[in-house]
Amino acid sequence: MRKLSMTWMLAGLLVVASCGNSTQQNEPTQNEQEPVSQVEQVQQPTVQRVAFLPTGNTPDFVDAAENSVNAVVHIMTKVVRQSTTYNDFFGALLGQLYGYPGQTRSNTMVAYGSGVVLTPDGYIVTNNHVVDGADEVEVTFNNKVKRTATIIGTDPTTDLALIKVDATDLDYLVFGDSDQVRIGEWVLAVGNPFNLTSTVTAGIVSAKARNLSILGEGTSVESFIQTDAAVNPGNSGGALVNTKGELVGINAAIASHTGSYEGYSFAIPSNIVRKVVDDLLLYGTAQRGYLGVQIAELTQELAEKEGLENIEGVYVAEVTEGGAAKLAGMKSGDVITAINDKKVNSTTQLRESVGQYRPGDKVDVEVNRNGTHHHYNLTLLNESGNVDVVKKGDSFYNAEFGLMLQSVNQDEMSRLDIPNGLKIVEIREGRFMNSGVPVNFVITKVNGYPVNNKSDLESALQNKRSRRTTIEGVYPNGMMGSFFY
Repeated sequence: MRKLSMTWMLAGLLVVASCGNSTQQNEPTQNEQEPVSQVEQVQQPTVQRVAFLPTGNTPDFVDAAENSVNAVVHIMTKVVRQSTTYNDFFGALLGQLYGYPGQTRSNTMVAYGSGVVLTPDGYIVTNNHVVDGADEVEVTFNNKVKRTATIIGTDPTTDLALIKVDATDLDYLVFGDSDQVRIGEWVLAVGNPFNLTSTVTAGIVSAKARNLSILGEGTSVESFIQTDAAVNPGNSGGALVNTKGELVGINAAIASHTGSYEGYSFAIPSNIVRKVVDDLLLYGTAQRGYLGVQIAELTQELAEKEGLENIEGVYVAEVTEGGAAKLAGMKSGDVITAINDKKVNSTTQLRESVGQYRPGDKVDVEVNRNGTHHHYNLTLLNESGNVDVVKKGDSFYNAEFGLMLQSVNQDEMSRLDIPNGLKIVEIREGRFMNSGVPVNFVITKVNGYPVNNKSDLESALQNKRSRRTTIEGVYPNGMMGSFFY
């Protein structure tokens, strides 16, 4: 069996060259003509034409398309990258300070994608992978007006990002309820495939709650809407809308052998999008609520092993001490069948349902325990086991570096595979100006000491072992770097 390779919707420009191919054929001479056979005329059977769609019920996409194209934007991002090896990128600064002929090698990567306008004043949702690590973000509207965008917040665990442009009276889309989307329902994909702006394609919902395992493990929430609407590189971050013109998903991925559309495309459900966008706007980072359970798919084999009569729900393999489920009275071996009266029959559906709530929210969990159904009204907790809001770290200024710095959140540390760090959010006058060090570079160590906050940095600068200061860190693309001055 051949596996489909998952391809992210990072935009690219496809150039196709077409060549003619002519073949000269010689006409047969009269002597070479094949003999003509006698053909009896046979009466053709009567063919009855059958309409596949009942008269008058043909889906009308015109209004939905007109409402969508002006609210879907083209996004171009630029990422300045250093050399592709472990890099002493402070060569240019050494040249400035000590007259060394240092060199800074860099190149600019350009990528394209799509975004959806959510408010008249310029808030736009897109995929995290469209803007991840970008030094510049430019938005082009359907009327060809261009604006520079600021990244408000990102959430790698759902592959969503919120950006903002300065504007007024923009066309925008309203959220639909993705929980109400049905398999077989008509939908439109709106975006900018291959840099072809304002493109609309149609298809149906092929499946729901697809887990593709492309966002990594841990706290990632994957529960894609699968459609057969044509989606290609450049559609990333674009809209999936229903026939009413409501936003029911953000297009994110395709399954393909070639990197182009082959009939399978996937969108993040709008109910997840709405919740994450609100989190990024209010808190600067996504808020994750946890049940406090280890779960497993309920298969026939597991049901037989555990003596369960029905193969319905999600099996609770373990209940975490101090977690919400344990505090409410749930036990290992329980089978979760619904969250707030919404049926769940897979681990993906369960994560999607819980992913729509924050720490502190109360949810009703329906459980099948030995054939008897119980309801537990529990309060979701955060990763630390409490209901506190997790806020984006406050930035601070370091005069010696001339940098605005900010503690790195857990999601970003996981993505970069680092245990700690301070991210550069702004470069002001000082040592780092014109040095080749980019915004979003994460400083992990100073003078050999791990840094994670203002106090760590001040202590590391005071306790240096020599006259020079050494700095280690990682670029937004994961490449490591170190330098000294």
